[in-house]
Amino acid sequence: MEKKRCGWCGNDPLYIEYHDTEWGVPVYNDDKLFEFLILETFQAGLSWITILKKRENFRKAFDDFDYNKIAKYDEAKFEKLINNSGIIRNKLKIKATISNAIAFKEVQKEFHSFSNYIWNFTKGKPIKNKWKILSEVPATTELSDLISKDLKKRGFKFVGSTVIYAHLQATGMVNDHITECFRYHQVS
Repeated sequence: MEKKRCGWCGNDPLYIEYHDTEWGVPVYNDDKLFEFLILETFQAGLSWITILKKRENFRKAFDDFDYNKIAKYDEAKFEKLINNSGIIRNKLKIKATISNAIAFKEVQKEFHSFSNYIWNFTKGKPIKNKWKILSEVPATTELSDLISKDLKKRGFKFVGSTVIYAHLQATGMVNDHITECFRYHQVS
């Protein structure tokens, strides 16, 4: 018998693997939270499958998503990135990645970890929604609006409410698997 999944992952094996193993699983590790933040900012205006297919290219290009290294990128590294055909070559998104690495480190200093900061918005626990069908799942919420606004105040770029809600979903801060999906009860 075929497993029931959220409809957005379709039949693409890469999408199915991501859905079945990563999406919606609570992430408390700063390195992984930063990786998803960067991937979500590059996704803005694009499909997630585009980003997934280029994920390993992003990993190589951005030093395994090491925010300490990214925060120190200079003009030469920026030029190398803008000429890297394996990633999304959007100048503003690349610059945002560098400035977001700097802002990320500042949040870590203030809260001892980015995880402490971001999970504080949900009191450290995932929000378990009860969507029956995909069309019920929102693109933004009051929570994503609040976090987006706070991140922007802290100097983050490309962190609009839609990007942040996608980040909350990906990192398991919200469980937006539909209730009939086999992952719904497994992830939180």
